[in-house]
Amino acid sequence: MEKTSKYILGIFAILILLTGSFAGGFIARHALAQTGMFPGFTDSPYPEVVLPPTLVPPSGDQTSSTPANLQKLFVPFWEAWNIVHEQYVNQPVDDTLLMQGAIRGMMEAVGDDYTFYMDPQVYEVETSSLSGEYQGIGAFVDTRGDYLTIVSPIEGSPAQAAGLRPGDMIIAIDGEDMTGYTPEEARQRVLGEAGTTVVLTVAREGEAEPLEFSIVRATITVPSVTGEMLDNGIAYVDINTFGEKTTPELRAKLDELLAQNPKGIIVDLRFNPGGYLITSVEVTSEFLGEGVVLIEQYGDGSRDTYRALGNGRATDLPIVVLINEGSASASEIVAGALQDYGRAILVGVKSYGKGSVQTLAPLSNEQGAARVTIAKWLTPNERTIQDIGLTPDYIVEITDEDYENDRDPQLDKAVEVLLGLIAQK
Repeated sequence: MEKTSKYILGIFAILILLTGSFAGGFIARHALAQTGMFPGFTDSPYPEVVLPPTLVPPSGDQTSSTPANLQKLFVPFWEAWNIVHEQYVNQPVDDTLLMQGAIRGMMEAVGDDYTFYMDPQVYEVETSSLSGEYQGIGAFVDTRGDYLTIVSPIEGSPAQAAGLRPGDMIIAIDGEDMTGYTPEEARQRVLGEAGTTVVLTVAREGEAEPLEFSIVRATITVPSVTGEMLDNGIAYVDINTFGEKTTPELRAKLDELLAQNPKGIIVDLRFNPGGYLITSVEVTSEFLGEGVVLIEQYGDGSRDTYRALGNGRATDLPIVVLINEGSASASEIVAGALQDYGRAILVGVKSYGKGSVQTLAPLSNEQGAARVTIAKWLTPNERTIQDIGLTPDYIVEITDEDYENDRDPQLDKAVEVLLGLIAQK
């Protein structure tokens, strides 16, 4: 992997929840002050006790190590650093944790859901999942909001076998309430070594009481592309992520299916949360002979345009693309480009709406990575999908009853539409 990689991986953001610790401190002070038990302890913010100096000036080495144009700006930072080292009650403090916390706070201060610090463990999990293998329960998740939420169980995974569904909110892990924890902290607790068990308590829409699932973690190997021939000469290709192996896997699967002379192709992008930008271009190019795939627009107004590679295997066959609320970022690039050119008909429900591009920059000394939003992307017709999503040409819902009875009306509609396209040729 390059030192700096472009991501458009959707639905992965960290929100830090602050509790009422300051209010609690005021209540405790006021209650103690009323007892008269502690001389000098009053409601005044300046109690009659002698405190050590709060200002610990930066040392010469600290100041000189800061770039000259930032030395004045960073004086408060080094003061705070020194105060913690000299006055915090539990010494010694962990400098690595302080450094990681400083980076985390800086990234959060940007105010963008998709810009955040990835500590070494999170970075390892993130990169391993896009390489096609990691250890856990096997589910794509959304880390925005108050609770960790299931976007999609991976096919054949422990999560799918246990019965987790899209939209399930994990409200407790191993019996511990996740209220007040960030979704990212919850995600780290769900991950674990293969063979170990995790108990998840979830809130599910339509269920009056929480549901509990005991799941044995496994090594999850995720083929990013699967496929088969359906009836009536229809090829079906399911792309579940846009990772390191997606393009060669897709090309191999298309070679296998095209050898059987299909009349049309269904491309399933449902619950595909995204991945690498360049992979989305390569995937689109397999179905689009020429033209713009996406436009990348930067904050200064400059643009990069990505065009089809001109080496596609299935640029002439009729196509229907399946999307839903879990189709995000790279999935939306592919579906949006094919829709703009009239190259494919979209079936399903409105997509997630994640139209920004991130860079994932590994940090020195194996200290994780900085994930930063660097641009927004537009479809070939310059549509933005951020917080809007793509609207299918045919809107088809899947109900709880459909899930329970293993029915797929979206796929059924895709077959119907594709047969109509084939008949028109």
